[in-house]
Amino acid sequence: MDLRLEKATNTDAQIIFDIQVKAFVPLLDKYKDYNTNPANETIEGVIKRINNPNGGFYKILDDNILVGAICVFWKEEVQFWISPMFVLPEYQGKGIAQKAINFVEKMFPKAMTWELATILEEERTCYLYEKMGYEKTGVNKKLNENTTLSFYKKVS
Repeated sequence: MDLRLEKATNTDAQIIFDIQVKAFVPLLDKYKDYNTNPANETIEGVIKRINNPNGGFYKILDDNILVGAICVFWKEEVQFWISPMFVLPEYQGKGIAQKAINFVEKMFPKAMTWELATILEEERTCYLYEKMGYEKTGVNKKLNENTTLSFYKKVS
């Protein structure tokens, strides 16, 4: 596995959008969180993230194959947020998300805190973040009767 991140540009918007939808549709079908699931986002939302002056959308490439993306932005100069991050279903479970997070954390050494949110009911995803040093903040947001968003934070 030769994994690397590359900053996305507007010309990448359509393929990132397509991968985002493919990665999140299974969760949308399972949890019915139509208002928050990235599979329901528009391509304009992806373009907005790509052009965010306080962040960047990075393509996740495995052996030069685009397998996912990770979006990072900063609320303040030292407070960083990851959202969304996704990997194509056929590439999940191979350590790609973990490596992508490690890469992005190294790209921004001035970050004092990293934050993200994920579906509490997705135990594998929660385990991934906890294994990487992210801790639950105790803040949860009920999205619907099936889904709870749980917030995580990692102090550098």
